[in-house]
Amino acid sequence: MNNFLKFAIGLLCAINFAQADQLAPDELIKNTVREVTGIIKQDKDILAGNQQKILALVDAKVLPHFDFDRMTRLAVGKYWRTATPEQKQALVGEFRSLLVRTYTRALSVYRDEVIEVKPVKVAADTTEVTIRTDVIKPGTQPVPVNYEMEKTADGWKAYDLSIEGVSLVTNYRSTFGTAIQQNGIDGLIKILADKNSTAEASGKAAAK
Repeated sequence: MNNFLKFAIGLLCAINFAQADQLAPDELIKNTVREVTGIIKQDKDILAGNQQKILALVDAKVLPHFDFDRMTRLAVGKYWRTATPEQKQALVGEFRSLLVRTYTRALSVYRDEVIEVKPVKVAADTTEVTIRTDVIKPGTQPVPVNYEMEKTADGWKAYDLSIEGVSLVTNYRSTFGTAIQQNGIDGLIKILADKNSTAEASGKAAAK
C-alpha cells in the first residue's frame, strides 16, 4: 500500500494537460509537477489533511485529464463487451470514484516527495507514448512510475500507469475478472459502490 500511495502521489503531481497542443507530454508533466507541489507546500490546510481542499485540487488538476472510459474498459477486459450501456456507465463512475479517493489519500500523506521526469522525444504524428518518472523521497530508493498516455482531440490523457513494472489496469483486471466470474457485472458494480460508500462515510466521520 505504501508503494501504491507513492504511485498515486506521482500520478497526482504529474497529470494536468492544459495547453496540451503546445507542449510535449514530458514538458507538460514537468510544468504540472512544479504547479501542484507548489500548491501543496504553501497550503497549510492541505498539509493538515483538509479533505475538501484535497478533493478540490484533485478535481481541478487531475480529473479532466484522464480517459476514465478507456481505463475502465481495459480494467474490465473481455467482460466489457457483454456489459449493457447502463452497466458500463456505472462501472466508469464507480471506478472513477475509487481512483479519486486513492489519489486523495495519497495527497493527504504527501510531504517531500520529488518527481523526476525523464525526457522523451515525441514525433509529431505520435498518438501514444510512455512517460517515465521516478518518485524520490529522501533516504529511500527511487520508485519508477510510468504513464501510458494517448493524444486525443482534447489533448493528452492518461489511460494507464505502472509502478515498478506493475500496471494499474492489469492489476485491477485480475481483481475485476474474479469478481465478475463470481458475482457477474452487477456484482462488481456493487462491490465498487460499497467500497466507495464506506470510504465516503469514513471521510465524513474523520472530518467531524
